[in-house]
Amino acid sequence: MSDDPIRITRGQGGEVDVEGPVDGFAASVLKRAGFDTYPTLRGVWIRLPFDLGHTWENEHATWAAEMLGAARYRVDLDPDLRAVPPAASAPSAPRRTTTAMTTQSAPAGTPRRQRR
Repeated sequence: MSDDPIRITRGQGGEVDVEGPVDGFAASVLKRAGFDTYPTLRGVWIRLPFDLGHTWENEHATWAAEMLGAARYRVDLDPDLRAVPPAASAPSAPRRTTTAMTTQSAPAGTPRRQRR
């Protein structure tokens, strides 16, 4: 691996590009995250598809950076590409309490079995 980081940036035209030392494994990780690879005269151009919205681009760029980081690549992710975490004020699923698991008495008028 190279000492240079893989850089994921948003270009002036709004496109999300990848630059730096991308080997075969890193290219497969980027493809898994939704990046496309195009051959050029100087090598390859790796970018996300255009016009899918900033939120989608940010989520996929962040996902790619996390996967590459987990594979021990050095990654520089442009700060404006970081996916926004879900709001802390979002309601969560109700939690079961211990009282929900207690036994309840039989309804009125139901005969009960006598213990012997």
